[in-house]
Amino acid sequence: VSSTTLFEGRILSVREDVVRMPDGSQAKREIVDHMGAVVIAAVDDQDRIVLVNQYRPAVRARLDELPAGLLDIDGEPAVEAARRELAEEAQLQARTWHTLLDLYSSPGFSDEAVRVFLARDLDEAPRPDGFVVEHEELSMAVTRVPLDEAVDRALAGRISNSAAVAGVLAAAAARASGFRGLRAADAPWPAKPGR
Repeated sequence: VSSTTLFEGRILSVREDVVRMPDGSQAKREIVDHMGAVVIAAVDDQDRIVLVNQYRPAVRARLDELPAGLLDIDGEPAVEAARRELAEEAQLQARTWHTLLDLYSSPGFSDEAVRVFLARDLDEAPRPDGFVVEHEELSMAVTRVPLDEAVDRALAGRISNSAAVAGVLAAAAARASGFRGLRAADAPWPAKPGR
């Protein structure tokens, strides 16, 4: 029915929508607009997945996660953002890329769309020119753990970032299928991400 912007930030905005419900009534909903993000399930030739551990101020805890980042460069394809983030956070590059999952992280109140990529055939790589390590990345730790151990950690609640849990479990499922049936890295999004 109507939409009013309440807050406009660098990464997200908040709007209040008045929505007509199926019974004809109207309800107000606060919606978080988000630019979208990419997550990388990078699995090496020893069947280990790359995890990053960093402090997350919103939950006041250090979390094991997959390398990830925002779709914050206008016009940059998601797979290129994923390549950049993998090099920035883990100093790795991958020769084989597939789309693993498309997620809405919390569709009850946010339009954040997250694409999870599967990256394989890994090699060391320098950080991109001009990239400066700052903020949470200053204390970020990068490790590789056996994929089966990562699945166990996720199921035990020791990996709790939702995109990381989904990525770890999907990477294990993809491996179990012999990596058949995966979408191309540049596959169309099921819905337009971000603003």
